Amino acid sequence: MEGAAYSAWTDWHLHPDVLVGLAVILGAYLYGIGPWRARQGTGETVEPRQVAMFTAGIVVIFISLSSPLHELSNSYLFSAHMLQHILLTLVAAPLLIAGTPGWLLSPVLKVAPVRTVARVLTHPIVGFAAFNLMFSIWHMPALYAASVSSHGVHVTEHILFLSTGVMGWWPLVSRSAELPALSEPLQMIYLLLMSIAQIVVFAPITFAEQPIYEFYVSAPSIWGVGDIADQQVGGLIMKVGGGTLFMALLVITFFRWHAREEAQNRGRASADRRRS
Repeated sequence: MEGAAYSAWTDWHLHPDVLVGLAVILGAYLYGIGPWRARQGTGETVEPRQVAMFTAGIVVIFISLSSPLHELSNSYLFSAHMLQHILLTLVAAPLLIAGTPGWLLSPVLKVAPVRTVARVLTHPIVGFAAFNLMFSIWHMPALYAASVSSHGVHVTEHILFLSTGVMGWWPLVSRSAELPALSEPLQMIYLLLMSIAQIVVFAPITFAEQPIYEFYVSAPSIWGVGDIADQQVGGLIMKVGGGTLFMALLVITFFRWHAREEAQNRGRASADRRRS
C-alpha cells in the first residue's frame, strides 16, 4: 500500500462546489467590511484580527474539505474523518463568528422575521441541542455509511455540521448586540455541559470491542493502523480535542470574569471613597 500512502498525502480534491462556496462567503465578507461599510459612512471599524480570524475559518474549511485529509477520511481512516469533523465544528465555526463584527449583521437583523428566526436559532438551548444532536446522529452507523458512500450526502453532512457548529458556538463568541453572547458565569456552565455532552458519542466509539463502521473494515489498510485502533484514535480525537478545548475556555472565561468583577469592585470602592 505504499502507493496509497503516498497518494493520501498528495491528493487534493479541489471540488468546484467547495471553492465557489468559500469564495462567495469570503467575498461577501470582504465586500461588507470594505466597500459597503465605506458607502454607509457609519464610522464603524473592523479590527485586523477579526479579518484574520474569519479568513482563518475559511482556510480551515478549505483544508478540511479539499486537502489530503479529505482523501484519508473518505478512503482509509475513521480517525481522519473525525479530525475533519472537529476542524469544521470546533475550529472553523467559532473563527467565523469571532471574525464577524456585530455591526455587519445589524442591517439584516433589523428585519423582524429574520431577527425572530435568528434569535431562535442562536438561543443557547437550541444551539446546544442542535450542535450535539447533529454530531451524534451523523455518527450512527447507517447515516455514517451513507455519508462516505454518497458525495451529495457527504456535502449535506458537512453543511449541517458547520451550520449547527455556528449555532452551538454563538452563545460563546457572538459579537452581535442584537444576538449577544451569554454572561461569563453562564458561559462556564454552557462549556461544562458541552464537554459532558460529547461523552454520548465518545464512549461507544472508543470503548467498542468491535469495529462500528463497516466501511473502514472494508477499506484498504494504510500505515499499519488496525480497525479498532483507528476507531479508538477517532474517539480520542473527538473527546480529547473537544474536551480540552471546552475546559480550557472554561478556565479562561473564569479568569476573565474574575478580573472584570475585581475591576468593578475596585471602581465602586474608589467611588465610595471619593463620596465620603
